[in-house]
Amino acid sequence: MGDSVKNKIKLGISTCLLGENVRYDGGHQHDRFLTGTLGTYVTWYPVCPEVECGLPVPREAMRLVGEPDSPRLMTRKTGIDHTEKMKSWIRTKVKTLAKEDLCGFIFKSKSPSSGYSGVKVYSASGVPGKKGMGIFAAAFIDNFPLIPVEDDGRLHDPLIRENFIERVFVFRHWKNMLQEKTGLKGLIAFHTAHKLLLMAHSQKHYSVLGKMVAGAGKKADKNFFHEYITTFMEAIKLQATTKKNTNVLMHLAGYFKKNLTKDEKAELQEVIENYHGGLIPLIVPITLINHYVRKYDEQYLKNQYYLNPHPAELMLRNHV
Repeated sequence: MGDSVKNKIKLGISTCLLGENVRYDGGHQHDRFLTGTLGTYVTWYPVCPEVECGLPVPREAMRLVGEPDSPRLMTRKTGIDHTEKMKSWIRTKVKTLAKEDLCGFIFKSKSPSSGYSGVKVYSASGVPGKKGMGIFAAAFIDNFPLIPVEDDGRLHDPLIRENFIERVFVFRHWKNMLQEKTGLKGLIAFHTAHKLLLMAHSQKHYSVLGKMVAGAGKKADKNFFHEYITTFMEAIKLQATTKKNTNVLMHLAGYFKKNLTKDEKAELQEVIENYHGGLIPLIVPITLINHYVRKYDEQYLKNQYYLNPHPAELMLRNHV
C-alpha cells in the first residue's frame, strides 16, 4: 500500500487517542502505536462526542446512569443530564459519518460517550451495576453495523489487535470491489481470494458463504450482496485460533506435496507443529509458505489474502 493519503484507509478514532487535550480533565490518552505504527497506513478521522456536542474542556466528569440498553449521560457530582444534548448531536453526526468512507473505528475505552464495551452503568443511587456501551459508540454500531470497531484498551491484546486490523483491511477490499462495479464477477473474485482467511475464522461460515456464492445466479442483487458481506464480517470477527490456523497451514502445505523434497516437507511439517505447540508465532510458518509460493509460482495462493492480510511492517503475526 502506498503512503499517499488517497491510498490510506480511513479510520474513525476518539480524538484523545491522537494526543489532543480534549478529555474532561484537560488531558489526553495518546496511543503511540495508533499514531505511529498503524498511522503509517491509515488516515484518521477524529471524533470527540463530548466536545463536539458543546461541552467545554475541562468539564465535570460524567457517567452512565440507568439501564445498560438505554442509559442516561449524567455529570458525576452535580447530576446534570446531558443525554438529549448528546443524542441531538449524534443524529447529525451519523449523517456526516455516512459520507466519510470509514473502514473502522477505534473508541476510547471506558468512556461514557465512546466506550465500546464494559462501560460501567450506575444505578440512580450511584452504585455501579451492569456494564454497557458509551452512547455514541452504541449509536455508531447501530448505524454502521458492518464497520469494524474496537477500543484502545482491548487493542493491547495481540490477538484482538491482529483480528481488528485484519477486519479493517478486508472491509477496505470489499469497498474497493463495490467501487469497481464488477457485480457478481467481482464478488466471486473477492470470495475466492478470501477463502483461506474465512477457513481460519469459521469453517461453518466458510461453508455457508461458499453455498451462497455457488447458488447466487440471478439472485445476486443488492440484498444478496448485503447478506453476503454481513455473514462474511460476522465470520471474521470470530477469533482465528491456533487450532484453526494449523488446519489452514496443513491445507496450504498440501499445495506443495509434488514440489518439495523429503527434507523440505519434513521442515515444513516441523514448523507447523512448532506453531501448533506454541513454540513459535504464526509469522514463521507463513513466511516459509510464502517462500514456496514464490519459488513454485503457485498462482492460486498468490491471490490468497490469508498469506498477506495486512502490511508485514505492523508485525501483527509476530505475536500470535
